[in-house]
Amino acid sequence: MFGSYIIKRILVTIPVLFGVVTVTFILMFIIPADPIQGMVGERATEETIQSIRQELGLDKPFIIQYSRYLGRLLRGDLGRSYWTRQDVLTTLLKRFPNTLRLALASMIIAILIGMWLGILPTLIRNPSISFLVDRLTMILATLFISTPVFWLGLLLIFFFSIKLRLLPACGMGGGEIKYLILPAITLATRSAAFIARITRTAMLEAISKEYIRTARAKGLPEWVVILKHALRSALIPIVTLIGLDVASLLNGSILTETIFGWPGIGRYAWEGIQRRDMNVVMGSVLFGATVFVIINLVVDIVYHFIDPRVRLVERRVFL
Repeated sequence: MFGSYIIKRILVTIPVLFGVVTVTFILMFIIPADPIQGMVGERATEETIQSIRQELGLDKPFIIQYSRYLGRLLRGDLGRSYWTRQDVLTTLLKRFPNTLRLALASMIIAILIGMWLGILPTLIRNPSISFLVDRLTMILATLFISTPVFWLGLLLIFFFSIKLRLLPACGMGGGEIKYLILPAITLATRSAAFIARITRTAMLEAISKEYIRTARAKGLPEWVVILKHALRSALIPIVTLIGLDVASLLNGSILTETIFGWPGIGRYAWEGIQRRDMNVVMGSVLFGATVFVIINLVVDIVYHFIDPRVRLVERRVFL
């Protein structure tokens, strides 16, 4: 039953990815900017521009360009960058580990801080203190959500790199942890804030259930009641949010990677957008859509194991 469910989910992703490719290709085709003009400069002759356009196949009608791209795509070919002439898929796979490293570091920070802030008020039995802690954590979460990522990144660079000279301002260096700290914190703040809010809401709903009162009536320690019983019941919305955040971060954060000079796929996509490098933009969007599909499938599988009610629904669907 569960295997059939996974197969159906995979088959559903095919038209989704096809739609992403089609919409993105249409948008790139109708944008008035000319990538050839940017490549050759303003002094190039019209003959040179037309020759390059013909070489790249950009002089053909939309339907021909689209059908050729789909044909290459079915062979696993995302094309080559107009500017660097490097294979797009190879470049994406080369840069993805950098984005993966930054995304994992950011999510570890976000989960540790966000879930702790969301659970903390429920661990305090004193109503007055619990209310005060709850208000403070929500104010902090709202502050993080409202803070622009680019402003926070520049602020961290100003204090820790320029003023205190403790951490490097940009780049990856030789892969040292110190280069990862500032961009990871910058990315983690908003995710931590959203996780804190969702965790807090889910936990407040969970602790109002009858089985929580029963667990407390049995004399179980409060931390056991909260962390073992209430938290498991509250995990579905938390896992959903974490999955969406992970997928978003794995697509590369354009602002953060640009500010910190991090050579990930987000920065690569931004360079493609600036140059109207259609193959780079199309490849980056398709790569990102595939990542989202995979992460959503993983989240569904995680549902299957953390909540027995999900397994019951699946059985009813396939019976």
